[in-house]
Amino acid sequence: MKKNTLIVALVLVCALLVTGCAKSETTTTDASAKATKASAPYKIGFIGPMTGDNANYGILISQAAKLAVEEQNAKGGINGAPVELIIEDSEGSPEKGAASFDKLYSSDKICALVGPVFTGVSFTVGDLCQENGVTMITPSGTHKDITAAGDYVFRTVVSDGLQGEVAGACFYSELGYKNIGCLYIMNDYSQGLYEGMKASFESFGGKVSAVETAQLGDKDFRTQLTRLKAAGVEAIYIPNYTVEMAQQLEQASQLGIDIPFLSCDGFSNPEIYDLAGSYTDGVIYIGPAKVEESDSYKNFYDNYTKKFGQSPDSFANNAYDGANIIMKAIEKAGSSDRKAIRDAVATTKDYVGVTGVINFADNGDLVAYQGVYKVNGTTPEYLGAYTVVDGKLQKVN
Repeated sequence: MKKNTLIVALVLVCALLVTGCAKSETTTTDASAKATKASAPYKIGFIGPMTGDNANYGILISQAAKLAVEEQNAKGGINGAPVELIIEDSEGSPEKGAASFDKLYSSDKICALVGPVFTGVSFTVGDLCQENGVTMITPSGTHKDITAAGDYVFRTVVSDGLQGEVAGACFYSELGYKNIGCLYIMNDYSQGLYEGMKASFESFGGKVSAVETAQLGDKDFRTQLTRLKAAGVEAIYIPNYTVEMAQQLEQASQLGIDIPFLSCDGFSNPEIYDLAGSYTDGVIYIGPAKVEESDSYKNFYDNYTKKFGQSPDSFANNAYDGANIIMKAIEKAGSSDRKAIRDAVATTKDYVGVTGVINFADNGDLVAYQGVYKVNGTTPEYLGAYTVVDGKLQKVN
């Protein structure tokens, strides 16, 4: 028995030696090395809420990134190698977002990231991206301080710093309000918008005289709405996610509150009109400036709706551009070297995307304007693009 075992062992050792020598020989040739390198996919990560109350955001946005990657692969990939998009569900939680990044970075070995979707998660993951040298482009993380994480963090969405500034200036100078109230959810996104709007509004001479808050996931806002009505404010600002805004508008109507409502880029998500219906009528909101419809946008819109059976929102548009900018950067870098990819993204110049011409400021923010919209029934009417220069509201077009 022992003799037979020894013979078998010797045979196996010889076989392994022959196989090992053959493998070593083939991988030393330049042609084989290049072929192996070319066949390895470039891995891009995505982090967003794919489940939970606000999964609609993650689904719409991830689909845009998926479409961009599929189109790139249909053209032969990047430098002969395919692109792989790996989607992770953050459930809207910073803790889950951190775990998602750890998997994408440690196990999947991504070279760049599209996302995260929510502001709180973007803060957490932005710090991790900076610490580990992974380029991140968020299509919807709007808090003004997200890009302060460092030079690996970018965004294709307008910063709340600009949105809040334009909101306050518009509410005072364009709409003529002098005394408004606010109901916001206690998270980084809503609080950041509120603080930016308040600072701007009061710098023009207005007053935010009544402020109410709620927790993410709350369903009943009647108490807060009743107090805002009693405060005698001229309008109520609700810079929240679609689910909460829909409930707030419906409950305000049920309470007989006919005070005008003001809002934020959350109204750019078509879900708000499905959830709130006619309760959205009359709302004035600040969102991405409208871009003249180009052939590239029309192609993207048609391909998106055909593939997924629903329309993309503005954040999905941003994600499509962000994914394409990353892939252009990988092509320019010529490898999955994370530092080279970051450098290529940072030097993006006049990139023509579906959202218009894209440039990044030195701090990673998108160079852009803000749009003002008024909802008629359930249809947003574009009132124009605005910015604030030297403390004055200026209409761009």
